[in-house]
Amino acid sequence: MELNGRPVGTGELAGLALYGYGHFTTMLVTDLRVRGLDLHMERLSRDCRTLFDADLDILRVRELARRAAHARSSPSVVRVTVFDPDMDLGRPTTGRSPQILVTTRPAPGATPAPVRLGTRLFTRDVPQVKHTGLFASLRQRRAAQIDGYDDALFRGVDGRVSEGPTWNIGFVDGGGVVWPQAPRLRGVTARLVERAAEALGVPVSTRPIAASAITRMAGAFVTNATTGVRQVSAIDGVHLPRSSLVERLTDAYAELPCEAL
Repeated sequence: MELNGRPVGTGELAGLALYGYGHFTTMLVTDLRVRGLDLHMERLSRDCRTLFDADLDILRVRELARRAAHARSSPSVVRVTVFDPDMDLGRPTTGRSPQILVTTRPAPGATPAPVRLGTRLFTRDVPQVKHTGLFASLRQRRAAQIDGYDDALFRGVDGRVSEGPTWNIGFVDGGGVVWPQAPRLRGVTARLVERAAEALGVPVSTRPIAASAITRMAGAFVTNATTGVRQVSAIDGVHLPRSSLVERLTDAYAELPCEAL
């Protein structure tokens, strides 16, 4: 764990731990290369302007992420978190000096099994930003797991599904991919799946999807930078068919070129 390229002190993390005001992106790094690196950097730059009204030095971000990944065995998961250690709780408008925290962990080994989801009435705060305020989302994940599911799928008060705690969801319908039209984060991996779908000639659309209608879909999948594309086996206890299109998208996603970090 490094802050601006040096070991971080516990005091410097106090603001992040106590207030949780910041944003991040998580990348799977293999041999110092990242799939969708341009999208990760675009996200960091955009969210920094949104939360701090400041520009982020993207070249510095890449340098620090590369340094951290080089110190780890490949592949690894590198998270870049942007926050201001000097932010004041009473006057958060003083937070104009965002700093770069880089953390690493081993990449997951085995291909994840299809996931079983339980819908939960919930919408993330500022869903268009990948922010560090994970308490409410993880609370929903925990509640879903207590109920016997693997994870939570959020639905709004209008009955439409949106996303999960740390992933996007896509559906297969009529031979194409359908994203939910709802307040959600447009994730990096989801955008890469769109590139993979384009390469396959698979149509992609976005439309409102009611929770009451999702079990009639021809399949579903979730997307996340760490695990890639993962089939959904059931929602609210109702089985979903395993989709061959999702398998094709998974392979096409894996074949997308990576960029040097």
